[in-house]
Amino acid sequence: MGSTVLSLRVDGELLDRIRQHAARSGMSVQDYVVRTLVREDFDERFSAAVDETERFYGLT
Repeated sequence: MGSTVLSLRVDGELLDRIRQHAARSGMSVQDYVVRTLVREDFDERFSAAVDETERFYGLT
C-alpha cells in the first residue's frame, strides 16, 4: 500500500493543542493525526458492521 500527501490548513491554536496531545502520546504530530484518523475510520466501519449484523438477524 502506497502513501499520498494530505495537506491541511489549521489555525495556530488547534495546531498547538494537537502538538500537546501528540507529545503526551510520545508521537509526532503527523503520526498522531494519522492514528486518530485511522481510529475514527475503524469506529465507523465497526459501527456499520454491527448495524448490518443486527439487521441481518432481525434485531432492530
